[in-house]
Parts: sequence; C-alpha cells; structure tokens
Amino acid sequence: MKTKKSKWFWMWVGVGALVLLGIVLRPTTVLVDGAAATRGPLQVTVDEEGKTRIRERYVVAAPLAGRLQRVALKAGDAVEAGTTVLATIDAVDPVLLDPRTEAEAEARVKAAAAIQEQTVPNLEAARARHELARKELDRANELLNDNVISQQEMDRAVATERSAAEELKAARFAEKIAAFELEQAQAALLRSRPGTADDSDESQWVIRAPVSGRVLRVLQESSVVVQSGTPLIELGDPADLEVEVDVLSADAMQIEPGAKVYLERWGGPQPLMGRVRLVEPAGFTKVSALGVEEQRVWILVDFDTPPAPSRPLGDAYRVEARIVTWESDSVLKVPAGALFRSGGAWAVFVLEKGKARLRKLQIGHNNGLEVEVLDGLTEGDSVIVHPGDQIRDGISAKARTE
Repeated sequence: MKTKKSKWFWMWVGVGALVLLGIVLRPTTVLVDGAAATRGPLQVTVDEEGKTRIRERYVVAAPLAGRLQRVALKAGDAVEAGTTVLATIDAVDPVLLDPRTEAEAEARVKAAAAIQEQTVPNLEAARARHELARKELDRANELLNDNVISQQEMDRAVATERSAAEELKAARFAEKIAAFELEQAQAALLRSRPGTADDSDESQWVIRAPVSGRVLRVLQESSVVVQSGTPLIELGDPADLEVEVDVLSADAMQIEPGAKVYLERWGGPQPLMGRVRLVEPAGFTKVSALGVEEQRVWILVDFDTPPAPSRPLGDAYRVEARIVTWESDSVLKVPAGALFRSGGAWAVFVLEKGKARLRKLQIGHNNGLEVEVLDGLTEGDSVIVHPGDQIRDGISAKARTE
C-alpha cells in the first residue's frame, strides 16, 4: 500500500515538473512600441542659429581735420537725408594746411567722382535685371496657373525677382552715398584753399545725413580733435532687415536660392517666414564649441513675413532658422527610430499576426524624425519603434497600449 502511494506521489511530481517546464519554456509575448506607416507631408531642413542684420548701413566720417563739436544725437534717433545735422566740425585754418594735405583732398575728390561715375551704369544694369526678372515672374505665374511649370520653378522665379529687387535697392543706395561722398570731398577741397570759403561759414563744417533712417551707433560723441576720415556716426534703417545664417559647407550644397525658411525662437509666438536670397560662393573656417575646425558658408535670408510693428526685431538679434532643402506633400513614411542596419541594408521589424517579422527597406529622404519609404512597406503596416536586443525575427510581440 505504501509503495502504491509513493508511485502516485512521484507521478504527480513528474507531471507538475513537466507543466512547470512548459510554462518556463513557453514563448513569451514581448510588449513593444508600435507605429503605423503613414502617408503625409515630409520636409528635410538644415537647422542652424542665425542673427538679423541691417541690410544697408553707412558710417559717416569726418571729411576734413578739425575740432569735432559734441554730438547731440543718440543711438535710435531718426535722421532725414539732407536735413538732419549729424555733426559739426570747427575746421583747421586753411592757411596752415600744407601742399600735401591739399593734394590729398584733390585725390579724394577724383576718387569720389570716379566712384559716382561707376554707380550710374551699375544702377542701370540693376534696373534692367530687375525689369527682366519681373517679366519672367509674370510669365511664370501664367505658366503655373496653366500647370505648365512646377511650384519649384515658380519659387526660383520669385527668388530671382526678389534678388534683383534687392540689387536695385542696393544700387540706388550706393548712388546716394557716392553723391554724398563727392559733395563732401569737393567741399573739403575748397576748405583747404585760403580765400575760397564764404565768410559766413568758413570756421565750421556741418555734416548732414546722407540717407534717411536711424542712428545705429555714435562712434565719436565727445568734443575732440579729429583727422580727416575719422568715423563719427553709423546710420541704417532698422526696418530693412535680413538674416545671416552660417551652415556647414556640406549642408550649403543642398540649399538653393528661393528655398523656404522658418525663423523660430525670435521672441514671438509664431515662426516668421523667409526665403533664401543668396548662398555665398566662398566659405570660411570656424572653430566649434568642441574645438573642431569646420568649413562654414553664409546663407542670406529675406523676410516673407516681417514681425509686427508692436514686436520689432533689431540689428544682430538671434533667431533659429530651419532652411527647407526638400519637401513633399505626400510620401510613405515611418519614424526614424524604427530603422536599423541589417546585412548592409536598412530594415524594420513589422508586426504580423502577433509576430515580429524582419523586413528590409529602400528608403529616401530622412529628416531625423521621419524617413521616406520607397519600397518594402505598405501604408498601414505596423512597425516596432526602437526595437531592443530581445526582438528577433519570428518572436511573439504585441504593441503596447497606453
């Protein structure tokens, strides 16, 4: 009787052991983070810090030697071309000037006259380029409405017209400055010759604003003796802003004039829109925060939507620029965290009937967050995001639900 009970006891122990072994060896279902392959827009951008700068600025210098009277203007004061007095100089007695000083004054007049002569054809050329760019933009608008050209070609036409408009504006500014410089040089030459100045104002030289705008900096405020060419005041128009962004030269190769730019973290609630006007042809070396030398290129951006007057930007304000190098309204895409390398190719794990299945892909553009899928997936496929070491082909897996 005792032997029979021992047999049943050991039989049940064996059955329990088998059940326990089955439980231990039974495949477990791994909970994973899943995401669906979806179709939607995708943008690839180059993200860098930039800063605003006034497009055209001018430094007014002393046209002749003398004692500068104290400058009353302050940074931010408005000036009007030909009207606002910037500075007054008590000129040196012409009798005391030597022949060399007079010769230098004559040379400055000739140089200023030559520069002014150059501005005339430059202005005409800029006006002609802008007129041509404007006509091409009008034609591009008509072709776009007829679906003859793409939006990308239209963007290039817009960028070309905008760049030509800025060149024309700069040429007009240069013409005004050249005329001012010639006038100052001629007057200074007269001052260097005894008996040529009017008795009413021969002791003082008044410098008036050559352009309208605001005072950016007062470089010489106190009363002091200055020499000819000493910088006195810097002028510019704070409303005429652009953004300069330095990017890696490798990234600059992907950026084209006319590219869309999102300007963020400038101080307002919404990003500002801009367009790339120029990718400078020459690069420069910059040492990064880690001490690594990098080749960088300046990208110049024009505002499409300037900030509201209630929240104006100033000169040298920081912004964050996202420059669009490629975009599409509809692509098949998956999170970048789902991809990994397998056998020299890109792959993902797809959830199929409770199993993780390895699937190799052909991918396109990648913006670091999402990846364009060209082949290997269909819309709606569920992929595993950030698969761990325990994920293998054929393992039981289930998407985790929040």
